[in-house]
Amino acid sequence: MAAKLKLSPLIAFLLLAGMAGMSRAGNIAVYWGQNGDEGTLADACNSGLYAYVIVAFLSTFGNGQTPVLNLAGHSSAGISSDIQTCQSQNIKVLLSLGGGSGGYGLSSTDDARSVADYLWNNFLGGSSSSRPLGDAVLDGIDFDIETGNSAHYDELATFLSQYSSQGKKVILSAAPQCPYPDASLGPALNTGLFDNVWVQFYNNPPCQYASGDASNLLSAWSTWTSSVTAGSIYLGLPASPDAAGSGYIPPSDLTSAVLPGVKGASNYGGIMLWSRYYDVQNNYSGQVKDSV
Repeated sequence: MAAKLKLSPLIAFLLLAGMAGMSRAGNIAVYWGQNGDEGTLADACNSGLYAYVIVAFLSTFGNGQTPVLNLAGHSSAGISSDIQTCQSQNIKVLLSLGGGSGGYGLSSTDDARSVADYLWNNFLGGSSSSRPLGDAVLDGIDFDIETGNSAHYDELATFLSQYSSQGKKVILSAAPQCPYPDASLGPALNTGLFDNVWVQFYNNPPCQYASGDASNLLSAWSTWTSSVTAGSIYLGLPASPDAAGSGYIPPSDLTSAVLPGVKGASNYGGIMLWSRYYDVQNNYSGQVKDSV
């Protein structure tokens, strides 16, 4: 029998503290696709800053409409190979549904099933002659539903999750507003099917950071992390003062006053940034990455 390794109490403590610190280390997720000056999808992934890049947005879907992918100033040419470049670096690429404007919504269970089938065949592991981003298979679907109408998104999440049984897991994420529960995504989040939930702590004064005061944010964070069943909860932030109407947290404030209060949650996942364009302008993630 091998001799047991004995550690001094101090060394044992330091090892445990180090392991605990590693367990709380977070990732950065970023939205890409809404500004033609932000660089390519491959540029975003090659920066080494992100674990998730969320392609935004499928801004029209449901209610029998022909789905519309709105990538602002970007061409879809070459995105398929960019997606594969990202995935070769173990970066997950998701497609975001919705956004702050657009004509979308679900009218029935059958409508939800139809949209799920469309997403599977055109962006995920299915097949279609009209795949907007080419043959690359995205890693999952993000729900950025901001219309206020929550009907049938729980069913859409359920139908999408069922495709995971056909091979590659379909990652599900969501971007609710920080007032809890979210008006648009509350029922969907209650399914417990979401892997990552990046809560938008901006453009929502009652639950965001303001003028050096993190108390409202930390209170809302505690509610989200204790109330929602999900793989990980992320702190959603604007990457520059211009990225949102309110809620910007200077990098030094984030690392000193906010992150210490959120990283204690067992389901802390990291931060989400809106968006890649503003992150390029402000180098926000570069300034905070080592503290996330």
